[in-house]
Amino acid sequence: MNIICIGGGPAGLYFGLLMKLRQPSHRVVVVERNRPYDTFGWGVVFSDATMDNLQEADPVSAAEINAAFNRWDDIDIHFEDRTLTSGGHGFIGIGRKKLLNILQARCEALGVELVFETEVADDQEIARKYQADLVIASDGLNSRIRTRYANTYQPDVDTRRNRFVWLGTHQRFDAFTFAFEKTEHGWFQAHAYQFDDKTSTFIVETPEEVWQKTGIDQMSQEDGVKFCENLFAKYLGGHELMANAKHLRGSAIWIRFPRVICEHWVHWEKIDGKPVPIVLMGDAAHTAHFSIGSGTKLALEDAISLADGLGAGGPDALPQVLRDYEAVRSVEVLKIQNAARNSTEWFEHVDRYAQFAPEQFAYSLLTRSQRISHENLRVRDAKYVEGFEAWLAAGAGLAVTGQQASVPPMFTPYKARGVTLKNRVVMSPMAMYSCHDGVPGEFHMVHLGSRALGGAGMVVAEMTCVSPDARITPGCPGLWNDEQRDAWKRIVGFVHASSDAKIAMQIGHAGRKGSTRLAWEGIDLPLDDGNWPLVSASALPYIDGVSQVPREMTRADMDRIKTDFVLAAQRAAEAGFDWLELHCAHGYLLSSFISPLTNHRTDAYGGSLENRLRYPLEVFHAVRAVWPQDKPMSVRISAHDWVEGGITADDAVEIARAFKDAGADLIDCSSGQVSKAEKPVFGRMFQTPFADRVRNEANIPTIAVGAIFEADHVNSIIASGRADLCALARPHLADPFWTLHEAAKIGYKEATWPQQYIAGKRQYETNLERAAQYAQQPGK
Repeated sequence: MNIICIGGGPAGLYFGLLMKLRQPSHRVVVVERNRPYDTFGWGVVFSDATMDNLQEADPVSAAEINAAFNRWDDIDIHFEDRTLTSGGHGFIGIGRKKLLNILQARCEALGVELVFETEVADDQEIARKYQADLVIASDGLNSRIRTRYANTYQPDVDTRRNRFVWLGTHQRFDAFTFAFEKTEHGWFQAHAYQFDDKTSTFIVETPEEVWQKTGIDQMSQEDGVKFCENLFAKYLGGHELMANAKHLRGSAIWIRFPRVICEHWVHWEKIDGKPVPIVLMGDAAHTAHFSIGSGTKLALEDAISLADGLGAGGPDALPQVLRDYEAVRSVEVLKIQNAARNSTEWFEHVDRYAQFAPEQFAYSLLTRSQRISHENLRVRDAKYVEGFEAWLAAGAGLAVTGQQASVPPMFTPYKARGVTLKNRVVMSPMAMYSCHDGVPGEFHMVHLGSRALGGAGMVVAEMTCVSPDARITPGCPGLWNDEQRDAWKRIVGFVHASSDAKIAMQIGHAGRKGSTRLAWEGIDLPLDDGNWPLVSASALPYIDGVSQVPREMTRADMDRIKTDFVLAAQRAAEAGFDWLELHCAHGYLLSSFISPLTNHRTDAYGGSLENRLRYPLEVFHAVRAVWPQDKPMSVRISAHDWVEGGITADDAVEIARAFKDAGADLIDCSSGQVSKAEKPVFGRMFQTPFADRVRNEANIPTIAVGAIFEADHVNSIIASGRADLCALARPHLADPFWTLHEAAKIGYKEATWPQQYIAGKRQYETNLERAAQYAQQPGK
């Protein structure tokens, strides 16, 4: 084949040499606009795992790259005049110029044609010139080719909030270094690492508004660099900071990171009657934020993937190979970009976490991307994690001696008002549709009782309705009469007598989502008969053309339903519940007032967020007034509607502040289920960022929910200060003893099992130990 790579960065060079290595008969041409062996930039970072990939792809170039690397295991975090260190991270750095020079030399040795000082204005013209069978668009972040065929590639470019500048220094750093300095206008942070025996990369970043208030946007390039040098002087050991973009004027060296993602990576163009694929690779196809150092890694792994797919094949193999390339690499890139997004957002909001003690600030930084979890961090540096766990446990009031095992974060106690939970695990409220006339029976006794025995710090009853017409389905529980209260009291009594768990009641009103079938008979579908009238903030059905149309609530309706909530709360107190949650999420009645998607009112209860919150806050105030003052009250909200024009995370922070001011103790941060038009972005712990923002911006404790299913998830969330409690639903459906089983899996033997089940505890732990030993045997 005739292959042309437009752009002589890491992607183009590496793909070129790999293709020539696999099939010397290929003609491979790399066209680069710069001069031979003349490139720009400071250092790039790889992980040890990336080097393993390079070693397998081409041992010769890998050996040269490996010899030129500077290695370190430690990360140093400088914050509030403290330095906190974590080891075992396995980073390697190399100068960008050195890396490209190695790849250029390897290309020349293999017979790849390198064409320098050539600006490609027309990819089709150069493809025609070299009679290309395959064109690689490796022309970088500002790819002309991606722009030209944007209708095919469908690029999405998101310009991020922070300004950053890529500098160098002759100061040497023994560890990958993060340094944070606060100015009168806000935070600046530096990312620094050594990449050869005398030079280090030194990236400085700050939010756009801080950058402008500081006046850097009006400074010359030299003055802007000098500002950074003075700000971070104590880390530079007397060395200067250096810029290498002398051709840029003033503050132009400060840029905002563009996150690039493309829907498709392959465009077919007919050139002289022959279909030729033009394939994106490296930064032309995607970018990953410098804070996780994966841009070059992705470029090289793109090259490996496509080269492996093509092997020694010819043009006939291209269509299927390119389909596979796009499918496989887009998934791998998405994983990195998700991690990069988390990392980017952390650095964009340092002020959110600056309230943390240095110990937790550092831990939050280390785990910011969610690629490094609590247990993964323990594998890297067990001593660091044990020390941090001891610090966290002490903060929760636990005394951990030198002889004791450290306490995992999920097993630290949590106190709200007069109630102390033994750990941070909560069984989420989950609709069971198993009541008759709203009365919970034997099923609920077993369902809630078994989960209380299973180790959770608190179990939460499903949404319990405040009146017959407040039910979702005929099978939903209620608290509108004394018979229901007494049935709940029996369950609460069992939980208190037989376990050390707490039990919470969640009260709510279905609103426009009411009068539907049991879930297994057709979720959200109206009853075949026996429907009751519905009310909501506005006369909008949940499912157009299917659901019953509710009546818009009048003031009289509001007063009646508020009284229903108050009476239900009083009965919950009489039943002995430890905790009360008000359901203001998922499109139910109170949620329907909050979301602009479901509230089209023109009176004082519609329009602005302040107005839309008016009635839910009225209900909250009335309920809080009758709920015992020594018992906590939380509010579940939909922190994001996942629909354009609906509630966003920004709104969630304001909603949380309003309920906090009203007296709420925690915000239970769920999302969605407000509109059938929703398009949620799922993934593990996918709703935790909402709990994080609410907790650390509205300054109110939160409960994280959503795809949390391992002890490692809970430990990571609690330890990093992203939430105070973690509520799990489906894991508890599958395993009533989820908490105790997870404790055994992570080797924590101090979790208290019911006395009746102690023999099972010993057997379970023994089985896990045997399984671990078996797995470590050779050949297993």
